[in-house]
Amino acid sequence: MSAADRLRVPARELTITFARSSGAGGQNVNKVNTKAVLRWPVLSSRALPADVRARFAQRYATRITNDGDLVLTSDRHRDQGRNVADCIAKLDAMLDTVATPPRPRRKTRPSRGAVERRLEQKRAQSDKKKLRARDGGRGAD
Repeated sequence: MSAADRLRVPARELTITFARSSGAGGQNVNKVNTKAVLRWPVLSSRALPADVRARFAQRYATRITNDGDLVLTSDRHRDQGRNVADCIAKLDAMLDTVATPPRPRRKTRPSRGAVERRLEQKRAQSDKKKLRARDGGRGAD
């Protein structure tokens, strides 16, 4: 069982409302509220460990309101149930991305051979361009 499998938000913390959807739907689009709007108070939620909540807040800061609520919408489908499922799937995908902490970067250095090859390529390129000069690479001697 991975860390992402253990991260679940209780349904009581989610608020789902509905609004009129845009796009295709014919006459129905003007009458039926099929767009799902999911709100979750992520910053005050106790469903996530503190480190995961901090990573979530940092990664998705642009999607979190000033009140600390995450707002997700879906109007991809023509019925409410599928749009609610789509919002929950989006939330699950977001939680999966922050479930495990990023691996710390280990500093590396190029090998001596790689440095020498790079410098040799630079010298060869410089020589090639010198030969293209009008004076044949003699310089201003």
